[in-house]
Amino acid sequence: MASFREAARVGADGIELDVQLTKDGVPVILHDEQLDRTTNGKGYLQDHTYDQLLALDAGNGERIPRLHDVLDWMRGNSIVLNIELKNGLIRYPQLEEIVVRMVEEFQLEERVIISSFNHYSLVDVRRLNPSLETAILYMEGLYEPWNYARTVGASALHCFWPAAQPELLQGAAEHGMPLRPFTVNDESFAKRLIAAGCSAIFTDFPEQALSWRREVQG
Repeated sequence: MASFREAARVGADGIELDVQLTKDGVPVILHDEQLDRTTNGKGYLQDHTYDQLLALDAGNGERIPRLHDVLDWMRGNSIVLNIELKNGLIRYPQLEEIVVRMVEEFQLEERVIISSFNHYSLVDVRRLNPSLETAILYMEGLYEPWNYARTVGASALHCFWPAAQPELLQGAAEHGMPLRPFTVNDESFAKRLIAAGCSAIFTDFPEQALSWRREVQG
């Protein structure tokens, strides 16, 4: 939560996070399927209850937050939230339904984008709530991805930053589909994307990126 608060403090337009389910079905925020790299825990997140995860240190005394905690915090700001459904390696049962219903409960549909590398999951989200914006996550240079995205009901493209080549930027703009590359930490590349009219970028350094945007856009 400290990183989300800091992003909001420096003026970021939005934040991105990954959602998985605990053993007892609680949607929590963690990037990796395993606990070892980003906490002092061991093993797979899915094998632990939420109470067990609460005992772990996720850095500087931070705890693994629930999705509920983030959505509740959003009541006090206007930030946009990109929820990545982390279900490529592990297909969490009912993850889509749990997340969609929670977003609806907090009435944040207009401020939430749901993305996933598992595009079957995006079809499920679309079925549950057609008004939610969904985005395909992908790594390589897909041909005319705006056409493919529409086959799964998605309305945005979230590509790995090397795939954000000029022909992709031009095609996405011509077909009215937002393009938001990840994870853009290089200043020169970020400025090129901003100058080209890229819809948004994901970055680990929001404060610097906002400065780059001001330099480009004036």
